[in-house]
Amino acid sequence: MESCDDGKDGGSENLMPKALSPGVASGGAKFVDEVLNGQDECCLDNFRMDKNVFYKLCHVLQSRGLLRHTNRIKIEEQLAIFLFIIGHNLRTRAVQELFRYSGETISRHFNNVLNAITAISLDFFHPPGSDVPQEVLGNPKFYPYFKDCVGAVDCIQFPVMVAVDEQGPFRNKNGLLMQNVLAACSFDLKFHYVLAGWEGSASELRVLHSALTRRNNLQVPEGRYYLVDTKYANLPGFLSPYQDVPYHLNGLPGDHHPQDEKELFNQRHSLLRNATNRSFGALKARFPILTSTPPYPLQTQVKLVVAACAIHNFIHREKPDDWLFRTFEHGDVIQMDEVLPSVEVEQPMLFENQDLDFPFVTEDLEMFVQLRDSVATEMWNDYINDDLSGI
Repeated sequence: MESCDDGKDGGSENLMPKALSPGVASGGAKFVDEVLNGQDECCLDNFRMDKNVFYKLCHVLQSRGLLRHTNRIKIEEQLAIFLFIIGHNLRTRAVQELFRYSGETISRHFNNVLNAITAISLDFFHPPGSDVPQEVLGNPKFYPYFKDCVGAVDCIQFPVMVAVDEQGPFRNKNGLLMQNVLAACSFDLKFHYVLAGWEGSASELRVLHSALTRRNNLQVPEGRYYLVDTKYANLPGFLSPYQDVPYHLNGLPGDHHPQDEKELFNQRHSLLRNATNRSFGALKARFPILTSTPPYPLQTQVKLVVAACAIHNFIHREKPDDWLFRTFEHGDVIQMDEVLPSVEVEQPMLFENQDLDFPFVTEDLEMFVQLRDSVATEMWNDYINDDLSGI
């Protein structure tokens, strides 16, 4: 096992977990003790959070009566097994060799912790507040135009394993087996809401319809909205870009300038909507098991996504300057342009979901079309008045 006592802190240069040599520690308890008594970086590398956050999560799970010490394995070790698996994308056999327990013991505690976190996951997801997000308020490119925006909504697809006779609906347009996950994200990388388990062939609009009409539904504060792309259409509470309008993300001096209000609106809308990419990026970097095909029953795979997002939010609450959040927090134009293509074209939404019964009336739909136009016009007028000084 690589030494934990190397004096480093958990910086952004350490995105990938360090490989550990199985079998060096004499047992799981000793391994966990070495990690928790070592440098913070060692806990970050192995359990994907620092020691204080780890202990706080143990306390929450114990105080809620969801986990308890057993004769052989303390709660700290149970949580460590779970986090080590999802944080290193390891199979049970590899974890057996390190923790020195049987496969049955590893699997049992993995599922116990997963069920415990899932049981209180709603406690870790909170709707947006009433204040204007600082990421909007502090940026003249976004304020006051998006002052009523609370975040962004998008779907991401994670690999999934299902029985042969169930594979059809889970195959996406590329023929890959995927589950569709919808998330509402804040601009500071928190998840407001997560809906996992939809088939990979389901359209984003259909998944959004499910999120809005189910019992534990996605709620948008009155008078506020989330940013979405054109796959969702322009709906009350969800502001989308203009369709069929190309735009350039590089708006720096000497580069292409927007030609009209629609192109400018789409450009700034895309830069702000990038919050979902950054949130999912931090999630996948912390828990790479989500990027593979976990060898678990489908329901367990769905729970894994929800649990990972819940832990993500718990870490953000306890340590918002966590190294992975620092890595993915930057949302300014220059840094986002470095990772995004220079030219984007919003693809028209395919209206294969016209049969969906959204809880909106015609007047509300028309109001959001007018809202987008008014925001785009105000943004363009200010842009022109500034003599094309940059966006």
